[in-house]
Amino acid sequence: MATFTGTTAPQPPPQVTGGDGLGPVRLPVDSETHQFDEWTISYTKSHILKSVCVNDNRCVAGDAGCCELCVYNFQLELPHLPDMVFHRNVLRLCHSSGAVLEFRPIDALKRVRNEKPELKVACSDEWRESRPEASQALEKVKDFDWSFTTDYSGTVNERLRVEPTEQRIDMLKLKRREPILFYHDLTLFEDELHDHGISLLSVKVRVMPSGFYILQRFFLRVDGVLIRVHETRFHYEKGNDYLLKEFTHREARVEQLKQVHPALFTDPNEIVQHLPVVRQVNEKVTIVSATT
Repeated sequence: MATFTGTTAPQPPPQVTGGDGLGPVRLPVDSETHQFDEWTISYTKSHILKSVCVNDNRCVAGDAGCCELCVYNFQLELPHLPDMVFHRNVLRLCHSSGAVLEFRPIDALKRVRNEKPELKVACSDEWRESRPEASQALEKVKDFDWSFTTDYSGTVNERLRVEPTEQRIDMLKLKRREPILFYHDLTLFEDELHDHGISLLSVKVRVMPSGFYILQRFFLRVDGVLIRVHETRFHYEKGNDYLLKEFTHREARVEQLKQVHPALFTDPNEIVQHLPVVRQVNEKVTIVSATT
């Protein structure tokens, strides 16, 4: 272990500024890259976003020394962030053509409404009635969607064209046994709703010899009130110049799930099978060549 002598104070480790505009990076940052077909698939994974400004609330928007928390607060219009924001957890897929598909916590939180839609007002009222001790906490955040519901389904650049399609992801094909060449699961943000449920956004990628599959899932459980799941799937088959995308919104009030064992309410993989589909959108994501 290194020791210090004399009156010279230990110097803090040097800061490294990331290329994502989120301020200085505090090392270590886990990362891994996998090459598949013409795609470079990578992820970065690091610590949870700090809950206080490290510059004593003196950060200035756009300044190079702006801390990570303030960068988030300046870009978002939310009065409160989730308990745990994994701000440097990013899944990125880059095609040799320059096309990019990525999944970023800050982009997902930009899709959280800074107001309460009518449905959420009703849920908030029911939650308050069933959990009197939570009413004070809810009053503090009554003007925004405290469930952090987001319909975020990934971020694409101009080299990817997204349009409606009649084509569907072949789930039976995805169930075939194949070697797993690369796999990772990232949490983007999580909030325990003052110990009365959970709001969780995660994304996982699986690469097989035939192609790759991505599942991003937003899971919301408000205890005694509601369960909601937003799932976005992407499937790429080797050799294609496109991906198929499917967004599905499932939701049910707890009283609609009386035939389901409550133990399943905490398992997104299980409970999703019992939730009715509210909305589904199927799209084709095509790689746009430089000459198009």
